[in-house]
Amino acid sequence: MKAIVCKEFGPPEKLVYEDLPLRAPSDAEVRIKVAAAGVNFPDVLIIQNKYQFRGTPPFAPGGEVCGKIVELGAKVTQWKLGDRVAALTMSGGFAEECVAPAAACVGVPDSMSAPVAAGFHLVYGTVIHALQDRGQLQPGETLLVLGASGGVGLAAVQLGRIMGARVIAAAGSADKLALCKAQGADEVVNYVEASLKDEVKKLTGGQGADVIFDPVGGQFAQDSFSCIAWKGRHLVIGFASGSIPEIALNRLLLKGCASLGVFWGDFIRREPEAQAANVRLLYQWFEQGRLKPLVSREYPLAQGAQALRDMADRKVTGKVVLVV
Repeated sequence: MKAIVCKEFGPPEKLVYEDLPLRAPSDAEVRIKVAAAGVNFPDVLIIQNKYQFRGTPPFAPGGEVCGKIVELGAKVTQWKLGDRVAALTMSGGFAEECVAPAAACVGVPDSMSAPVAAGFHLVYGTVIHALQDRGQLQPGETLLVLGASGGVGLAAVQLGRIMGARVIAAAGSADKLALCKAQGADEVVNYVEASLKDEVKKLTGGQGADVIFDPVGGQFAQDSFSCIAWKGRHLVIGFASGSIPEIALNRLLLKGCASLGVFWGDFIRREPEAQAANVRLLYQWFEQGRLKPLVSREYPLAQGAQALRDMADRKVTGKVVLVV
């Protein structure tokens, strides 16, 4: 089968498009004919051996797919051949076929296209877990979203509005902020041209943001503690800036606030029933037309390396996918 293959760790330019053998599914796995695969920032880190998940070359990156089941492991009973599913794979998704744990698959509504489904569960699953389970976001509160034009950022803007929050989107260019506005942000801040803390304080009458969704880290994470509200919640999603900040604990003390880790990957393993409830709620919002995921670009599978380069260079807005 054709796949995007990481033969040695390094930047996207080291990836190759070639044949890769596919192992048979184990007793608890399924084999999926891939229709589309989501592209995510962790994929950029995995191919450089900079992520908590460690691949062993040669391997195909790609942590989420949508497709049809074409082979069942001996002990798989919850699925049948031909079922249309989305699956979380950690790796292997940038290929014509992949193997995934049966327990990591979810059924996909008929109304959801393969490109949307391939990029849906990781970002929206992470965001609803962050805002609802960890951040306890309430209607009428102010939500500040850093990196708001990216995949998880834009999902946070959308879900924040659905959950009744006032959403302030922060990003680094006028075009990105215009996209955030179009997707429901109430206010926007260009944190390259202006002070994040000053602008957020101005927009909130000095009160600050109740919940801060932070997939960026670095200096912007530090700045966010200067514009967090009393009893605010700072949600640690990731470190797209490449820098892991050190938080002075006196900042938490003075604001009576909290910094909360959001490790969705372990949440779905430890709390599968809560995860399933979150997926049902997301599907409900999608079927009602309240949630409209944005797939900004579809790349053919052969251009997987370019998709990851665009992701690494911050040229991506919304969600991008590979189409097989």
